[in-house]
Amino acid sequence: MNLELGDALPALERPATGDQTIALNKLPQRIVVVYFYPKDSTPGCTTEGRDFAAAHEQFVAADACVLGVSKDSIRRHENFKAKQEFPFELLSDEDENLCQAFGVIQEKKLYGKTYMGIVRSTFVFVDGKLAKIWPKVKVKGHAEEVLAFVQSV
Repeated sequence: MNLELGDALPALERPATGDQTIALNKLPQRIVVVYFYPKDSTPGCTTEGRDFAAAHEQFVAADACVLGVSKDSIRRHENFKAKQEFPFELLSDEDENLCQAFGVIQEKKLYGKTYMGIVRSTFVFVDGKLAKIWPKVKVKGHAEEVLAFVQSV
C-alpha cells in the first residue's frame, strides 16, 4: 500500500520508546510527522534524528508530534534515543507492518548488491489526513524543510 495525499493516518499501533504503545490515529496533536529511517546509530540516521531534535521545541509550538520509525528493536531504540537525547519517541516496526502501510520498503542497492530495505521518507498528517510526503529524503536540511511546512499549515 502506498499512501497518497488526503489519505487518513493509518490506524496502526506500534511499540515505542518510553515503554509505551502508540496508536498513530489517536495522538492528541493536530499535526503528526512520521519519519522513516533505515537503522539506529548509523551516521545519516543519527544526523537526521539530531536535526529533528534540534527543532523539537518549534515542532511542539506548532502542535506537531514527531515520531521516528525503523525496524530496530525497542531495546536498540531506547539506547539510540538515550545516547542522542532525542526528545521524541521512536517506534519499532520489526514486522514491517507500518513500513508496508506507508510503502517505504523498497529495493535498494549497496556495493552492487540488491536488497529490500527502508527508504528514508517523511510523512506529515494534518488533522488526520496526509498533507505532505518526502520520498527518498536527503538528510541535510530535511528537518528544517519539514518544520517550515508544519509551520505553514
